[in-house]
Parts: sequence; structure tokens; C-alpha cells
Amino acid sequence: MNKQQLASKIWESANKMRSKIEANEYKDYILGFIFYKFLSDKEVKFLKENDYSVEDIKNLKEESQDEVAFIQNGIGYFIEYDNLFSTWLELGKDFSVDNVRVGLSAFSRLISASHKKVFDRIFNTLETGLSKLGDSSGTQTKAISELIQLIKIIPMGGKQDYDVLGFIYEYLISMFAANAGKKAGEFYTPHEVSVLMSEIVANHLKDKEEIKIYDPTSGSGSLLINIGQSVAKHIDNENNIKYFAQELKENTYNLTRMNLVMRGTIPDNIVTRNGDTLEEDWPFFEDNNPINSYDPLYVDAVVSNPPYSQSWDPTNKKSDPRYAHYGLAPKTKADFAFLLHDLYHIKPEGIMTIVLPHGVLFRGGDEGEIRKNLIERNNIDAIIGLPKSIFFGTSIETIIMVLKQKRTTNDVLIVDASKGFTKIGKNNVLQASDIKKISDTVTQRINVEKYARIVSQDEIRANDYKLSIPLYVDSSDEDETWDIYASMFGGIPKSEIENLVSYWESLPILKKELFSENESPYVDLVTSDVKKAIVENIDVVNFINNYHQSFDGFEDYLKKKLIDQITSIKIGKEKTIISDDIFARLSSIPLVDKYEAYQVLDDEWAKIAVDLEIIQTEGFEATKKVDVNIVLKKKDGKEVEVQEGYLGHVIPFDMVQATMLKEEADVIKAMDNRLAEISSYYSEIIDSFSEEEKESIVLNDANDAFVIAEVNKALKTAYADIESEEITALNEYISLLDAKAKKPEKERFIASHPEVTWSNIEPNKDGTFAKTKVNAYLKELQSDYKFPEELFEAKLVQVSDLMAEEKALKSQVKKDSAELHMKTKETIENLSDDEVCKLLEEKWITPLTTALNKVPDNVISELVFKIQELADKYATTYYEVASEIADIKMTLITLIDGLTGSKFDMKGLSEFQTLLQSE
Repeated sequence: MNKQQLASKIWESANKMRSKIEANEYKDYILGFIFYKFLSDKEVKFLKENDYSVEDIKNLKEESQDEVAFIQNGIGYFIEYDNLFSTWLELGKDFSVDNVRVGLSAFSRLISASHKKVFDRIFNTLETGLSKLGDSSGTQTKAISELIQLIKIIPMGGKQDYDVLGFIYEYLISMFAANAGKKAGEFYTPHEVSVLMSEIVANHLKDKEEIKIYDPTSGSGSLLINIGQSVAKHIDNENNIKYFAQELKENTYNLTRMNLVMRGTIPDNIVTRNGDTLEEDWPFFEDNNPINSYDPLYVDAVVSNPPYSQSWDPTNKKSDPRYAHYGLAPKTKADFAFLLHDLYHIKPEGIMTIVLPHGVLFRGGDEGEIRKNLIERNNIDAIIGLPKSIFFGTSIETIIMVLKQKRTTNDVLIVDASKGFTKIGKNNVLQASDIKKISDTVTQRINVEKYARIVSQDEIRANDYKLSIPLYVDSSDEDETWDIYASMFGGIPKSEIENLVSYWESLPILKKELFSENESPYVDLVTSDVKKAIVENIDVVNFINNYHQSFDGFEDYLKKKLIDQITSIKIGKEKTIISDDIFARLSSIPLVDKYEAYQVLDDEWAKIAVDLEIIQTEGFEATKKVDVNIVLKKKDGKEVEVQEGYLGHVIPFDMVQATMLKEEADVIKAMDNRLAEISSYYSEIIDSFSEEEKESIVLNDANDAFVIAEVNKALKTAYADIESEEITALNEYISLLDAKAKKPEKERFIASHPEVTWSNIEPNKDGTFAKTKVNAYLKELQSDYKFPEELFEAKLVQVSDLMAEEKALKSQVKKDSAELHMKTKETIENLSDDEVCKLLEEKWITPLTTALNKVPDNVISELVFKIQELADKYATTYYEVASEIADIKMTLITLIDGLTGSKFDMKGLSEFQTLLQSE
């Protein structure tokens, strides 16, 4: 399984296990055990790298002071053999919750002094929460056993496994957040929002060699980690990134530390605090040496997603250096308190991004004063309006604000990104193309119509320092208008044609070919087939050709990048390099949205990156491996895992079958197609039945399928009724046999009935014929009988023949598919390196280039739709409708003249006529 499949499997099982425990709470248990497994596996790996045998590891005890000190010096902690995660698994039925309690307690005791801040009390939430996993030692043991059995399959061995582990960890956090309702915001910033903030920060810091980043409301730490990953794309040594984090809730604070440690962050680069950010600010000092340990914290970047509009205590904080130059946030809304805290801690050349509720842009009072000071001190760099319902558990509108201490301009970039999203379940989600467009707009600081605008301080002052996005960026859709003249008399208004000016600038000949010009403000569409006229136009043909020419050599470029450098390629950086190449190719191509092309790349890159991780972690030979395919099936009322064949570890079975085993696959495909035809024939036969025939028992209760046994019975009865001289004679012979006739009597019967072709029946040794042989010949004669085509029986014969063919085909498909499956397995396991590379080209490069080739077609399809929509809008005029209505009225008046009825009927009809004539 790749990391996505593995994460999904663990989540699905964990969610079933948690029973009545809240998702927000259960996450602490499963994530705590994952972290303990990580630490255990890391120690075993360290020991083996230092030549410890399995027996040596088993003999390690807490009392072995020198060895314990050696291990603590190497990894920062010590876990003796009895308390290792792997030992818990080996205990089997002898494992109990007490093993966990002893192990966690011992871990806390045996942390090295150098790692005390990283690991101290890190398992406190798990340790104190074990009792919630059951109401007795037995039920707790059962729940924990299920958990550790579930997570034992997570790989944690090599550097790349940090990526797998980290992916699973964040995936689980995000899924728990999705199920935690309003409490989700306490520990999780949606991945897409984290990535957006990270890209903006990383771009600002890309030229730095050493970086400090800080999250004062760190939650699970995912925001910090995403920042680190984005920054790492621009920095050679990831160990030059130092992480600072503060979090109020202890269980969430522990998640921050676990997350950072499991991502391979060295302990010296992890500085965390469990405390109230607004009350217990950095700088901080050691209690036993406050003067010499005083360490004011100034960092290169601050990122945060603080709790929205939370109450706080501003008492005695006027002189606090964080707020002194700006003012104090109101006690019922701490949003600006968090913002000013973040701003205070960035260096003069630093940057900060913070998620806040939309209200901070326009609320008055103390907040209005703070906003004014931020503008006048030139701290606000950009404001990004996000879509609604983008955060778990809340639908309120949110923004990202980008601030700096030192800026070269005194304006503010305002971006309305509220409409760029895709809907997944109840939440709106930023796509990769949305993130890229926002980050490009912010980092390049550009104006984009109906999307982003650089606003001067003077304009903001004129609006009383309000920063509401609609004041500066009008992203509203144009209201649809209807031209009165065109609605009455037809034609398409030129003004509405000019709304498509971007197309006409690039395709001027097309406009002339589509519309007939005249001196009036209206034009007529001169084609009845809009799509054909557009697709065949020379401008459009040239546009598509130019697009394709711009991608000449792109496949070779990808091959050199992805295939030729498969083991050395920097996965995190390569996507950016390829996207830059795509943007460069599109720079001279009009009409194409480069972010649509970027989304195509991202969709395919997600699959490519997984394969690259596997190959770089396990070696190139991983491409020639197959995995056992495990599926869940019901057995005795329980779901059990069973094997169903194999799956390609990297190379998919269906790809090998479509290329290297095409002949065999095509044979099976042809049989599958025939089976589909047979199914449709059944439907056609049923449709041809009369209502009486549909009542027959040959059909199921729903009348949409045949019952095999009943079809056979009906045919047997039908054939039994068939008569001929030969059949009559054979039935008489069978009656003779049933009467126990002697041989001479049988011989006389045979001699006296030449109408029977006795030579078609296998005789007994004495020249007579056995009943079974006669019956077989009798059935043969009956089956050769052709019922008239229109009869019910003829249709049943057709069904019977189809059923026989279907049964034989299904059997053959099953046999051939099984053989092809095993042949595919052998083929993958024996692939040459060149064959692997060709298959990877087919898997990675072909889908990407195919999808990119469709982009210009999408542009033209959109134009076709818009032109057809305009044509349809004014196709039927009011004049035509009114004329048709008048004609219908006259017809009705005439019809009424010919009606008869009672005097009351006639009086009513007369009044109706008068009404029609008067309208």
C-alpha cells in the first residue's frame, strides 16, 4: 500500500474502534501510541546500527548505566526491551494495559537531560487517559491491543519513512478534525490553508540560509511543519530551520512536539512551551538563572491560526511592548492581541501570516484604533479573503493577513479569493491552482481584475481605515441584462458580444465569420452550427496549433527530469521547476488560464510523487515488486482479511496488460463485451414480451431478469408437446420398454417402424435400444424443432441458448483472467530496467501530457457555450411569441363558435370569447 492507502485504512479502522469516545479525545490515544512506536523503532534501529544483536537488545536493562547513558546520548531517551512497542506485540495474549503504564512511566524517568524540554510529560495525555479506553483493566487491554495491532504496519525505518509517517499522522489529525465539530479548530489548520501561508512565507525567506519560525498557537504543529517543508524547498540544509511553538492546551501541545520529532527535526531545533501566549509571552528565562538565561525571541517568520474572537484580560498591559504602539484589543475579542503579539516577534526583515475572522477588517472602537495604527505604521502587507466554510466546525468568513515590520511600499494588497474553491462534503477546499494563484498574486504583488488590487494608504484613510474587502475589490458577478429591442425584434446586441472581447482580440477572424455586421447596434449569427463554425475557423485552428507547438519537446523534458534522474530527483522541489516550465511555455499563449494547467500538473504530480518516494526509499527494484492484495470479507458475521491476488507495488497490473500482454487482455475484453451484449439481449427479449408473457414464472418478481430453472422447465414442457411420426413412434417404443417387453417384441416394433432413423441411436449388444439412449435421441429431435419466431417458446429457446453461451463465457473469462493475472505478476517481477522506464513514462508522463493537451479544447468549448447561450437568449422574440398567442386566441374563439351545451354553458363560453377578444 502507498501512504495514502495506508492512512485511509488506519483511519477507517480507528474510527470504528473509538466507539463512543469523542474524535477530539480519541486522537490523543492513537497518535500517542504511534509516537511511542516511532520512538521504540528508532531506538532499535540505533542499536542495530551500533552492532547490537537481537540478544544484546533483549538483555538491555535500566540498571546498565553505561549502556543507558550511551543510548540516551545518541537518541535522547532509553526504553528497555520489556517496554518496547515490538515487545508488546510479541506478548500476544499476555499483553495488558499495565505494560503500557510501566513503559510510559519508565520513559519519563529515562529522558536524557539534553532532551528534557522536548520529551518531558509528552505522554501525559495518553498516560492519564488510558482509563477512558474501558471501564476495567480487561476492556482497556482489549482497546489498546486493537490499537497497537492497527498501527504496527506503519513503516518508521528510514528517512523517507518520516514522510510516510508524517503523512499518516497529519491525515489522521485532519480526519479527526473533520469529525470533531467545533473543537477541530483547537488543534488543526486545514492543510490547504497551511500550504498557502507556507508558500507566502517561504517565498519571502527563500534567500536566507538559517531560519527561525514561530507559531504561538501551534495546535498539532501542522502549520509549523508545512512552513518548514515549503522553506526547505529553497534551503540546502533542513537542519538550519529552527522551530518555536507555544500552545495553551497540554494535549495539543504534546501533539506539536510529537509531530516535530517524527518529522526528523533535531532536538536542538525544537523549542516549545505549554502556556498562555497572551499572558506568558516570550522572551523567557530559566527560573534558576533569570538574568543570564534571558532570551528575547525575534524570528524570521511567525504563522498562526489563533482561536477566533476569544476573551482575554488586557488589564495592566498598556505598557506591554507588544501592544504599546498600537493599543489594546477589547477584552471580548483577542484577535488583534494575537496579531500584535505575532508582529512584535518578527525581525525587521521578517514576515508573519495570521488567520483571523473577517470582522477585524471593519469593527470599530479599540479595534479600529489598532487597525489605524497598523496602517499608519505601514505594517499590513496583504489581506486575503478566504472562502466560507473552509475551516472545520465553522462557516464564518476568515482572512489571512500578511504583515511585516519593514516594507518598501506603503500600500496594501487586497485579494478576494472567496470564490476559488471546490466543495468536498460540507467544507469548501482550496485546490492547488487556487493556492498557486493566491500565492503568486501576493508574492508578485499584482492587480488582477475582480480578484486583487493594490490600495493606497490615502484610499484606506478615506474609508476611515476600514479594510472590508468589497470596499476595494468588486468580485461580484455581472448581473444578467436583457436588451429590450433584441427581446422584441431579435438580433444579438453588440454590447453583449463585446463582453467577450478577450476572445476577439485573439481570434479576430472568428468574430467576422460568426456575425453579420450592419449599422445598427445589433448583429445576427450567420451559422446554424456554432460548434462547427468555431472549431473549423482558421483563428481557432491556429490557436490550438500554437498551444501544442509551445509544448514541443515537453515529453522529452519530463523524461529527462523524472525518468533519467529517478533516484536523485528532489521530489519537493521538482514540481515547482516543472510548473515554472509550463508557465514559460504558456507565456505567449492567449486565453489559456495558466492555473488550469497548474491544476492538471498537481493532479498528476500527487500520483508521481508517491511512486518516486517508493523508488527512492526502497530502490529501483521496488518497481519490479508485487504486493499481496488484501481485502475485507464477511465471515461468520465478522470482517476478516483475505487475499485476492496481487497488486503492482509501483507498476499497475492493468498497464502491463494493456501494453505487454495486450493480446491476452484483448481476448478477455472481447468475451466481456460479448457478455455485455448478452445482457442487453435479455433486456430486448423481455421488452418484446406481451403483458401476459411478462406474468410468466420465467421472469423474476421485478420482471427484469430470467429465472434459469423456470426457463428450462418451460422449454421442457414445450418440447414435450411437439409431435411427429418419428417422435410418436419413439414414445411408443419407450412405453414398450416401460411394460418390460421381451426382446422379440422389441425387434418386431423396430422392424415395423422405418419412420424412425434407428441408426442415429446407439444400440445394445442384442440390437435393441436402451431407454436412456432413446430419450437422448428424442430430446435431440425435439431441440431441432424450430418454433415460429413470434411464439413465446421461440424467445425462450433464444434465452436458453444465450444462457448456455453466457455460462461458458463466464467460466472461460474466469479461467483466462486468473491465468492473465499470474502472467502479469511474473511479467512485472521479470521486467528489464528499460521496460520499467517505458511503463513509468506511460504511467507518469502520458496522462500529464494528455491532460495538458485538452486545455485549449476546454477554452474553445467554453466559447462555444457562451456564443450558443447568446444566440439562444434572443432566438425567440417577444413579437413572435405575441403573434403565436394571437393566433391561438383566434383559433380558440373559432372553436367556441362550434360548441353546444346548456344555456349556462353557452353563457359561460360567450363570456370567455369576449375575454379573449378584449385582451
